[in-house]
Amino acid sequence: MKKTVFVLLMLALALLPARADWYNIRQYGAVSDTTQLSTQAIQKAIDACSQNGGGRVIIPAGSYKTGSLVLRSNVHLHLELGATLYGSTDLKDYQKMKSDYVSLRTQTTTIQLIYADNADHIVIDGYGTIDGRGAAFPKLSWNDEGITRPHLLRFINCRDVSVSDITLRNSGCWMQHYLACDRVQIRGIKVYNRNNYNNDALDIDGCHDVVVADVLADSDDDGITLKSTSPRLCENITIQNCIVSSHCNAIKLGTETNGGFRNIRISGCVVKPSEDQRTQFFGHSSRRGTSAISLEMVDGGTLENVQVSDILVEGTESPIFIRLGNRARPYAEGIPVGQVGTLRNVQLSHINISNAGPTGCSITGLSGHPVEDICLSDITITHQGGCQVIDLPTDEKEKEYPEATMWGLLPAKGFFVRHARNVVFRNVVITTSQPDARPEYVREDVE
Repeated sequence: MKKTVFVLLMLALALLPARADWYNIRQYGAVSDTTQLSTQAIQKAIDACSQNGGGRVIIPAGSYKTGSLVLRSNVHLHLELGATLYGSTDLKDYQKMKSDYVSLRTQTTTIQLIYADNADHIVIDGYGTIDGRGAAFPKLSWNDEGITRPHLLRFINCRDVSVSDITLRNSGCWMQHYLACDRVQIRGIKVYNRNNYNNDALDIDGCHDVVVADVLADSDDDGITLKSTSPRLCENITIQNCIVSSHCNAIKLGTETNGGFRNIRISGCVVKPSEDQRTQFFGHSSRRGTSAISLEMVDGGTLENVQVSDILVEGTESPIFIRLGNRARPYAEGIPVGQVGTLRNVQLSHINISNAGPTGCSITGLSGHPVEDICLSDITITHQGGCQVIDLPTDEKEKEYPEATMWGLLPAKGFFVRHARNVVFRNVVITTSQPDARPEYVREDVE
């Protein structure tokens, strides 16, 4: 009797009409067939949802091929378990989108799989997958990301953005680019991006009030990256409880730094080598990435009030890299960068680093422009060692691209500190698996 009642109840629930604010893409003509494009059908569902005041666009279980999609305000794109959106491998299926809020670095007109500009209250979630199939787009020129190689997600000047639980795979370049957005939450997503050049996992660019939490990221290029490609700072950002694998820089502030970074807290993260070493477009030929934590300020702007704590690191070449330079790359034509930036008020604590490369770590400013007020405490670094005494680098490399390995092997097996004021080390332990003739610390022009 109980079984009969249960069956009848389930049948009754199945016969209930769908909610009026739910828009199933199949009802608009989408088909689970990767030989057919469903772009128009999915876009019709998104547009209908937005025009009717908002709601949920459902991607049911199945495999759907699509070109560019534009999200609208109040649209919640939900991918059910077993649903996969596959990006088209034909550039003609991608719409060129132009935004007023762009820079020289991020292009004026770009292509991407999912796009939003000046939208409010947009959500992407569920336990499905978005796969850009980015290996189909060869690198044809320098700085061609978003031009001939599409981003997977690109949101510009949006507010109240939430991306959670989904799996993102195989973008043509950066996986996710959030530019000048406010109140962004990225939680519980899984990112795998190792099929092309410039395969960052996540780029937060000039955004305010952002939480990144419980993210699993595996990328050939940089992992979780904060950028500032315009005068707008990245401000009030929390990154916590993430696991990151990268052939380059696992967690980075930079390289673009026109506005800068303020009030950034990074905690409870793990940096480790990827289990998949087959694709290496950038980074070292070994399992090590370039750095675990890179804090860079090279295009003017200000980096201040940054806290990094409770980090476990395995296998990066130069685990900690703090750099104030003067590359001075402008964000727009005719607007030169007229001043060296500032880098100050940084705290790194409770960091355990194992199996690092022999390069060493560095904290460097420029003559007359020191990095200031940096405290490193309760840090353990174990690396390969095996080096002889190394001379100080004679080239300041003021204008060069900032990279933790830019000077090669450093003169210190621990930290090379140059052009700095009030840098404090407390309970920092450096050990090497092979004898190393370099001192633990080398200081030049330090107060």
